[in-house]
Amino acid sequence: MSGAAPAVEAVVFDLDGVLVDSEQVWDEVREALAHERGGRWHARAQREMMGMSSPEWSRYMHESVGLRESPEEINRLVVERMLERYAKGPPWLPGALEAVARTAVSYTLGLASSSNRELIDRVLEAGGIAGLFRATVSSEEVARGKPAPDVYLEAARRLGVEPRACVAVEDSHNGIRSAKAAGMTCVAIPNPHFPPGDVLAEADLVVGSLDELTPRLLTLRAGGA
Repeated sequence: MSGAAPAVEAVVFDLDGVLVDSEQVWDEVREALAHERGGRWHARAQREMMGMSSPEWSRYMHESVGLRESPEEINRLVVERMLERYAKGPPWLPGALEAVARTAVSYTLGLASSSNRELIDRVLEAGGIAGLFRATVSSEEVARGKPAPDVYLEAARRLGVEPRACVAVEDSHNGIRSAKAAGMTCVAIPNPHFPPGDVLAEADLVVGSLDELTPRLLTLRAGGA
């Protein structure tokens, strides 16, 4: 049998840091809540929480940051404040809507995000692109958040596509590790606010912006055709 990679059948986007410029918004909301509620915020908190599912990061804020509220209440408060921040429209990254639209012409699309389901749905509906995704998965719907592969494996399952026939589009260290652990080809668009560091070398392809993400690029470079 040949070891050649199969043709690309699906593209699975991350959301935060890939389509919306929101990683720092999450950081601001959580840090503000920690200060308000007497928590012990520290410089490592944001990086350690990146990619965690909502049950994981809310538990982290309760146990490690020291908020007295239950993880469930912490989750509710953070999501409520994120929705308020999105009320006037999500902070789309340049070229995000265009990249999704042109990729959907050639490939089945999925989304694998650490955001809560309510936030995912709100963002995609606001951009008028919800209908372009055949499957969307929140890491709160699987056992483990990123860097575990669960959210990407579930996206592939819902799409009905083998993980190795999928290309994941990621920006963060935990996201890249998650996609690779799932057996997907990974295209990285590094987040300038929270660069992935040495993990970037694990990506199959690195591009500078969403403008470079084209079906031709995915076929020739990421797909190994």
